[in-house]
Amino acid sequence: MPTSRLLWWGGLAAAATGAVLCVIGWYQISGERFAERQIPYLASCSVPGAALLVAGAVLLAAAGRAASPGEAPAEVADEEATAPHEVPPSAAPSSDGPLLCVPGGTLAHRPDCPLVAGKPEAEPVGDRALGPCPVCEPQV
Repeated sequence: MPTSRLLWWGGLAAAATGAVLCVIGWYQISGERFAERQIPYLASCSVPGAALLVAGAVLLAAAGRAASPGEAPAEVADEEATAPHEVPPSAAPSSDGPLLCVPGGTLAHRPDCPLVAGKPEAEPVGDRALGPCPVCEPQV
């Protein structure tokens, strides 16, 4: 039996058992008026039920990752190749037209920058002193 299938069914069983325990605990607690009489039901059903729900979610997430082993290393390699908030060189816009900005904005953008492309409110920078966009990196 593949690991992902075992994780999937184990996760479903744990989550279902946790949900049933939470419902049983809630039902038992709702019948008690005083808090000191509710504590045993919390300890025996509600808390273990919540723990099983979390464990089931973790197992299901692990099953999702194990089901597609070819995709995980590629994602990790892509994340390592580019730092966060950094656009790969091939994706950087390269238009040399007049720089644009949005009204009230503080950055200057190239016309094909994805942050201003297709926005009708984008206007030419003109004489304003704006910082360069970190995505399209225009020469300001």
